[in-house]
Amino acid sequence: MGYDRSVRVDAGFADTVEAVRGALAEQGFGVLTEIDVTATLKAKLDHDMEPYLILGACNPPLARQALDVDRAIGLLLPCNVVVRADGDGTLVQALDPATMVELTGLPDLAPVAADAARRLDAALSSLGAGTG
Repeated sequence: MGYDRSVRVDAGFADTVEAVRGALAEQGFGVLTEIDVTATLKAKLDHDMEPYLILGACNPPLARQALDVDRAIGLLLPCNVVVRADGDGTLVQALDPATMVELTGLPDLAPVAADAARRLDAALSSLGAGTG
């Protein structure tokens, strides 16, 4: 089972991060948190890796709808958007919202997942040639 929606962007890491923020905002997602995995692993483990950032994105109306169905769904909300250097470009990945429905078996989450997927796909599509 694939669990991500991804797009490869032929742009630098910093430019892609800014473009992702804008694309998410256009689809009603705010970035609430940011985890610089590269800096954290360097500081805590002295480990070097490519630029890797996790943006904690949230669309409050969609989150509320999902939480109204199942309070524990916060564990599976498609909030994390990963931006990471990949060869000569940058890869942007988001959790496939259908994962919420598949893992919980709760059909009432399907409309929320479909709306979230539509919005995430629109954001990803605006960044590059296509999603995968």
